[in-house]
Amino acid sequence: MNSKAERPLSPHLTIWKWGPHMTVSILHRVTGGAITIAGLAILSWWLASLAGGEAAYAGFAKVAQSPAGMIVLVGLTWAFWQHLFSGLRHLVLDTGAGYELKVNRFWAIMTLVGSLTATAVTWYLLMGVGK
Repeated sequence: MNSKAERPLSPHLTIWKWGPHMTVSILHRVTGGAITIAGLAILSWWLASLAGGEAAYAGFAKVAQSPAGMIVLVGLTWAFWQHLFSGLRHLVLDTGAGYELKVNRFWAIMTLVGSLTATAVTWYLLMGVGK
């Protein structure tokens, strides 16, 4: 049963116009993975260093306070906030609300703005700059 009729093509990236909602959706998956893998690894290392005594904790603190360690910690903080705000956006979408193009675009952009702002505020407070 060989038919010469043309079959419909599935949508792909050359058809869809890239938008903030796509970016936020992909970031939601990426940040979830980052929090799971890197976050659990750092949490485990921190707990093991606490149980290991002063020398073990000093080694952890030295790495965590290094420039590379701070980049990772700030990145994980941003990943947390981005994943949280994006998850809240998806929760609203699951109710059937927010699918209008302008509303969807607005809240997708707001998850990015909110995560960057929350990360900056978090680190501002953690570093004690406000004291």
